[in-house]
Amino acid sequence: MLRLEHISKTYPGVTALDDVSLEFEQGEVHALLGENGAGKSTLIKIIAGAIAPDAGGVIDFDGSRYERMTPALSAKCGVAVIYQDINLVTPMTVAENIFMGRRMGRIYSKRRLNALARELFEEYGFDLDPSMRVQRLSPANQQLVEIARAISNNAKIMIMDEPTAPLASHEVELLFSIIRKLKERGVTVIYISHRMDEVFQITERISVLRDGRFIKTIRTSGTNRPELVSLMVGRELTESFPARSTEPGEVVLEARELTGNSVEHVSFELHRGEILGFAGLVGSGRSETMELVSGAKHLDSGEIYIHGKKVRIASPNAAIRHGIGLIPEDRKEQGVILHNTVMFNTSLSCMKKLTKLGFISGRKNRDTAEKYRADLSIKVPGIKQMVVNLSGGNQQKVVLAKALAADPEIIIFDEPTKGIDVGAKQEIYQLMNTLAEAGKAIIMIFSDMEEILGMSDRIVVLHEGTVAGELHRDEFSQERVLQLASGM
Repeated sequence: MLRLEHISKTYPGVTALDDVSLEFEQGEVHALLGENGAGKSTLIKIIAGAIAPDAGGVIDFDGSRYERMTPALSAKCGVAVIYQDINLVTPMTVAENIFMGRRMGRIYSKRRLNALARELFEEYGFDLDPSMRVQRLSPANQQLVEIARAISNNAKIMIMDEPTAPLASHEVELLFSIIRKLKERGVTVIYISHRMDEVFQITERISVLRDGRFIKTIRTSGTNRPELVSLMVGRELTESFPARSTEPGEVVLEARELTGNSVEHVSFELHRGEILGFAGLVGSGRSETMELVSGAKHLDSGEIYIHGKKVRIASPNAAIRHGIGLIPEDRKEQGVILHNTVMFNTSLSCMKKLTKLGFISGRKNRDTAEKYRADLSIKVPGIKQMVVNLSGGNQQKVVLAKALAADPEIIIFDEPTKGIDVGAKQEIYQLMNTLAEAGKAIIMIFSDMEEILGMSDRIVVLHEGTVAGELHRDEFSQERVLQLASGM
């Protein structure tokens, strides 16, 4: 169906792909795994025609051999890519997005488009209104529109890049049902995910990349999680959640009856040296609460105390002045300026420390960026590299560098491991422990149950914008967290 032969891609100072050869069969669900920076995204873009490989490689579609693809040629060969970043015209309707650019006969009719879309939705079990504007849909439903568009284009190869990242558990089951129907119709699905349980549930074969090189293709039924992790990182990861020995100290932050931004009367305390987890279902108010604490959203009522002193946090800058640092969930929109350098982004939160007599010290700026590049193991040719060119894991490390450069006392991690590989996750777990042991007070939001149970000292559980309960470590269990999160 699709065979890649000796594909390489180099950039100045970086080898993204190094002589990669692998094969995808018709009608299979094939996982493509690797750490961030392994070359997965580059390989996808080469297949899709978004970038050209170096000379010498071949891309073979059903016997038709090409040295490079273009977007038009890739689409003609039946390739469709569902990227993490949704690519839709949001003011237009669902049906208009699905059939955009298609020849629909001499007479254009919205009624006809809607009828065709409904037929497709019924066949695949989509619960979508064809006439609704895309901007009114949730991220999960916007993704379904992307998939529907690919299906309507008679895609032969569908590449899904972290497709479950915006989905709740019931939405994941719907996606898997769609993938199984695609497989029955002979569509090849290339599935990229860092969620191992999903890989074992939905795929038949797995190919692993590491540092731009092809490592191995293996049948899903013939491997296990430890082997895959070892193939991906080149070493064994023995402890998922590293142990920490410190005891929490005095209260650093107290929130009393916080109301606003879809949450009501939320109260909690945070101690020095503590990792406080916030759990809840999608829409429970976890991120919304942290937006109030970090000054990103307006507080209608309630009070925030730091070291027993009432403070007013009306903006992110005010939060930074009070020693609060936020690592937001959406790193690309809120965490970094993608089209600027690692050095520039690192310095954003600590300009005052780097400035003398109104001028930024170039030496201090460079030294700060180099320090966090080394401390966080940011894989980058140099600190003047544009953040947009980095892998997701390294972009996340730049977000961390920016927050830590301000030397905050209170650090809020909102889904810090979302969309990054197992090796980078381990580094973030270890960093959080190191910060807590150094006396920092940490709040973290994880949707993954293993992470919230494995990393927290205490857990505050939210349900529909209110606190449903608080658990200490000796009370932790998945069942209890889910009960509280469900309002039981």
